[in-house]
This record gives sequence, C-alpha cells and structure tokens, in this order.
Amino acid sequence: MNRTIKTALILTLAVISTAGVLSAHAYTGQKLAGGAKVSMRTARSIALKAHPGKITAEELEKEKGGSGLRYSFDIRQGKVTQEVGVDARTGQVLENAPEGPNPD
Repeated sequence: MNRTIKTALILTLAVISTAGVLSAHAYTGQKLAGGAKVSMRTARSIALKAHPGKITAEELEKEKGGSGLRYSFDIRQGKVTQEVGVDARTGQVLENAPEGPNPD
C-alpha cells in the first residue's frame, strides 16, 4: 500500500471514529438545550441522586409542569425502570415514578 493511500485510510478512519464519539454525546431534544439553565450533566447527577441505577434513555423535552422544559431519564435498577424528570431551568425533580407499561 503506498503512502498516499495509507494516509487517506488513516484520515478516513479518524473522521469515522470522531463522528461516532460525537453522536454518542447527542440526545433526543438536544436542539432545545439553548433554553436550559441546567446542563445535561448536572441533570443526570440530580436524577441519579433521586433514583440510583443505570440511565438507559435520556431526553430533553417540552412538557407540562415546572418551567415546561424537562430532562427525562429512564433509570434501571434491577428489573425496575424508573422515570425521573428534572426541570431544565431550575434543577427541581418533577417526576420520580416507575415507568408505565407504555413508555414514551
């Protein structure tokens, strides 16, 4: 393999790897983040204090209650999945209940 092809291959792999890392940090509703005063990282911490476990899903959404902008986390502990909602502007826990039979 000549040097030009090797260089092109390495650059292509680097771009693909970077794209995968960047998409891993994206979450549903990220386009609403400009209206949040609480970061996703802080909201995760608040949610895990309210209900320890493993976060299996997260999103930022407009929803009634609180300021109207909420981080929503599905947190699994054992066989139970808990939905924890954190107000994206105040950090207040708005919801902390077992996920229903029809999760959103």
